[in-house]
Amino acid sequence: MSKLTPEEFREYLKTVRALAEGPFEEMQKEVEVTNKFPQEFYDLAIENNLYRYALPEEYGGWGLSEKEILQVQEEFSRGPGGMRMHLHYAADLNWRILDDYGKPELKAEFMDKFQDKTIFTNFALTEQTGGTGADLHTTALKDENGNYVLNGEKWLISHTDCSQYAYVIAVTDPEKQGDERLSAFFVPMDTPGFELVPMPHMMGCRGAGHAGFKMTDVVLDPKYLLGEEGQGMEVAMHSLAISRVHIADSNLGMAQRMLEMSIARARDRVTFGKPIIQRQAIKMKLANMATNIHALRCMVMDFADDYDKDPHNEFVDEKAAMCKLFSIDTVKMVSDEMLEIFGGDGYFEDSPYGPTERLYRDCRAMWLEEGAPTVQRITIARGVDKHDGHVEYGDWIAGTAL
Repeated sequence: MSKLTPEEFREYLKTVRALAEGPFEEMQKEVEVTNKFPQEFYDLAIENNLYRYALPEEYGGWGLSEKEILQVQEEFSRGPGGMRMHLHYAADLNWRILDDYGKPELKAEFMDKFQDKTIFTNFALTEQTGGTGADLHTTALKDENGNYVLNGEKWLISHTDCSQYAYVIAVTDPEKQGDERLSAFFVPMDTPGFELVPMPHMMGCRGAGHAGFKMTDVVLDPKYLLGEEGQGMEVAMHSLAISRVHIADSNLGMAQRMLEMSIARARDRVTFGKPIIQRQAIKMKLANMATNIHALRCMVMDFADDYDKDPHNEFVDEKAAMCKLFSIDTVKMVSDEMLEIFGGDGYFEDSPYGPTERLYRDCRAMWLEEGAPTVQRITIARGVDKHDGHVEYGDWIAGTAL
C-alpha cells in the first residue's frame, strides 16, 4: 500500500484532477492543431509525480497499490484524451514489461530511469498486414554472431515521438506454428535501420505520438530479448490484460466527468419555462448514465482488489476483458446521452459549457485501444470455457455451489 496517509492521498487526487481540468485542458487547445504535447506538459507531469506514483519503490517510485493507481488514473482521465493515453501508458506498460520480463542487467540499467521520464517506451505489436496475433510478419532471426536481426513494419504505435525504446513482438522461429513463433524485444530506437513512418492526425486523443515504423536489418544484442524465445505472445497478453483495466478506468474517468457536466447543463438549460433536469425524459437519461458508471466502478475496483491480492490469479485476463468491454458500452451510452442533453451547444468546439465535442471524440479511441470489443469477447469466452462459468468475487464465487 501507499506510504501516503489517507488525507495525503486524497489531496494528491485533487491535485491530479486540477491538473487535468486546468493546465492540461488549456494546453490541449494548441495540441488539437499541432498534434504534439508542449514541453510544459511533460514538465508538469514530472513535477507532480505522474511518472513515479505507480512505479515500485525499489526503482524510486511510490509503489501504490493497483487500487490506488486506478483512482489516480480516473482523475487524470477527466482531461484531454491524448494526455490520458500518455499517462495511462506511463503508469503501466511503460515500465511493467521490462520489470516482468527483462534480464537483470537491463533492469539494473533502466528501471530507475522511468521515475522522471529519463526514458520512455512504446509497445509495438500491431501490423497493417498481420494484425495483432500469431500471424505477425516482423522477423527477428539470429545471424552468425548470435545477434538478432529485425526486419519488418509496425503500425498504429503510440508515443513514438517521446520514446527512446520500443517493446517489439517479432517472429523468431518461422518454422513453428501459432504463438510459439513469437518473441519479445526491448529495442533501442536509435539503432541503425530503425525508421519512423508518420501517420495522419487521429479523430481524437491528439498529441499521443502515433506513427508506424520500419526496421531494416536492425541488429540487436541477445540481452535485449525479453523472457525466452517463443514467449512473445505471453509477454504481450499478460501486459495487455492489465492495460485493458486501465483503459476501462480511463473510460470511467471520462464518463464520470461527462455525467457531472450533463447534470450541470441540465440544471441551467431552460426550455418551455423550466430547467430540463425537471423533465422525466432527462431524469431517465441521467439515471441510466449514473447506474452504468457505478457498475463500471464496481467492476474496476473488484479487479483491483483481486490483482492486489495476487497479480497472477487465474481470472486476470477474462475480468480485465470484461471491464474493458463494459466500459466501452458505458462511455458510448454516456457520451451519446451527454450530447442530447447539451443539444446543439455540445456539438461545437470551444463550447462555453465544457469540452463536450472533444470528449465525445476522445472516448471513441477506446473501441480499438488494446483490442476491439470482439477481441474482448473472445478472451472472455475463452475464460468462461476454462472456468465453467465461475468467476471469483472477493471471498465468494459466482455460478457454483461451494
